[in-house]
Amino acid sequence: MRVRLRSGVLAACSALLLATGCMAGTTDSADGGNGAKGPLVRLALGVDASYAPLYLAQERGLFAKAGLNVELMQVEGGPAAAEAVASGTAQMSANADSSALPLMAAHDQLRALGVFQASDRYLKVVLRDGIDRPEQIRTMASIQGIGLYATHSYLKHHRIDPGSIKIVKSSPPEIPGMLERGSVDAYILFEPWAGKGDAGGGHIAGTIGDFGVGYAQWLLAGRTWLERNHVLAGKIFQVVAAANAMVTKDPKAAADAARKQAKLPADQTERVLPEIRFEARGFTAADRASARRIVDFLIEQKLIATSPDLDSVLMKGWYEKYAGTASPAAVPGA
Repeated sequence: MRVRLRSGVLAACSALLLATGCMAGTTDSADGGNGAKGPLVRLALGVDASYAPLYLAQERGLFAKAGLNVELMQVEGGPAAAEAVASGTAQMSANADSSALPLMAAHDQLRALGVFQASDRYLKVVLRDGIDRPEQIRTMASIQGIGLYATHSYLKHHRIDPGSIKIVKSSPPEIPGMLERGSVDAYILFEPWAGKGDAGGGHIAGTIGDFGVGYAQWLLAGRTWLERNHVLAGKIFQVVAAANAMVTKDPKAAADAARKQAKLPADQTERVLPEIRFEARGFTAADRASARRIVDFLIEQKLIATSPDLDSVLMKGWYEKYAGTASPAAVPGA
């Protein structure tokens, strides 16, 4: 079963959990209906091609074959997945670094376990037809997190003061229409929204790697739940690692799973999957340096007041201890 939640209802969900006596770390002990028994783990994620390993793992029954009872909880993307963990609605989530870090500054419950993908090509710069140079831009649309960070980095790279540009915050489905109507001159987004802008009054003018930006997608968990479930979380990460290898080997199958699980166009998904490095690993010094740059940006923009303790929230060595001991081939069905 897939549950769709928008971030606006997460607070209500949290209140409901508290009212019924459920704490942030709880799971349901149940039969998942697919042969898997044990504690139910809800894993929150967004809806785009970058989540293909999770869609494929669910479609192929990899979690159940590993004896895990995992339910994918689809949310609108951005910070909403991590918000679900912070509120107790989910136990784990998949989030980009720039979406997770501001929430980590506000919620002590969030812990990042490791990286399961990264890219400097998946997010693309889309300019409105008639806009051929960055200097012509007067307005840009942006999503939270990686979108705003990339937008500022793009403008600074071209020696444009971001303060001189009107930056309109919106959601991915709305932004291509804003470009087509002429409400904005440019935006930076992932697929399928970059392609929709390209087909509707705009053109793709590059990727975030062109101006030195990339992202890493992390698996997060709630601290209280994790303290009792390190081994369980490690097994879930092993399944994701196995699914990563399957996506790289057979992007067509991954695209078909994304179509079935999230109603994403299979042809578009298959086309963009090679733009993403699907590899699971623990945190490195480079990851911490990148996280520090993002945090510095968030503080500069007054989006957070203080930095999260990166030594605590990015769990050094956790992946190697709990998830890195088994090869993808050790997961049944991989």
